[in-house]
Amino acid sequence: MRDSGLDEAIRAAGGVGALARKIGISQPSVSNWAHVPAERVLSVEAATGVNRATLRPDLYVQNPPTSAVDEVDLARSQEYGLLAALLARAPSQEFLDRLSRLRGDASSLGMAHVALAEAASRTNAARVEREFFDLFIGLGRGELLPYGSYYLTGFLHERPLARLRENLSQLGIERVEGQAEPEDHAAILCEVMAGLIGGRFAAGADADRAFFDTHLAPWIGRFFADLERSDAGDFYRRVGALGRVLTEIETEAFALPA
Repeated sequence: MRDSGLDEAIRAAGGVGALARKIGISQPSVSNWAHVPAERVLSVEAATGVNRATLRPDLYVQNPPTSAVDEVDLARSQEYGLLAALLARAPSQEFLDRLSRLRGDASSLGMAHVALAEAASRTNAARVEREFFDLFIGLGRGELLPYGSYYLTGFLHERPLARLRENLSQLGIERVEGQAEPEDHAAILCEVMAGLIGGRFAAGADADRAFFDTHLAPWIGRFFADLERSDAGDFYRRVGALGRVLTEIETEAFALPA
């Protein structure tokens, strides 16, 4: 029996088959779900616009207790979760509408939110889907290859991916069945960071710092800078700016004495 969150996502997507296509997996996989798997929550949220707290209220709550996750860490987790959702696939129209209501202050991160909101308000799902295709898929290949191995070695499926898989195994984080992308995809790395910071993955103290230093810091800032300057990008240039700013903030914060 499907739970209510999964039912709502299926309705929003237009059926089981439509949801499967939107998140890039087979229809039988979705048909066998009783609830949205934890590792698919952000992808389903991005594809359908259904809030993660509705999809999995056992994992996400609208107003988490302040004692559960530090307020700053909660905000960091949400930033990484947003980037993961936007880099995994093009957002739905409902998701764009929600993004258009983002607000920000005069800080660099706040201004990045404002720019992303403005970009979301002046585009639509069809244009962003085409932009996503041109950037990350393309005819043969997209303008950018958002993989750690590529940025660090110039090739895919190289030693950085092997080291990442070893680390994920040590953390007890397993590859999702049906996941086509290698684990060093920027979206997957951002999702892992969101889980480590937000407490979704059981890990030791400072696990997020170690993971960032090893698997994101050596390359992901360059990827976001490339996305910010991309020819095919418009909406996604603002996603690149948000990622670049967050990476700079994280790098500075992690450089401070623990």
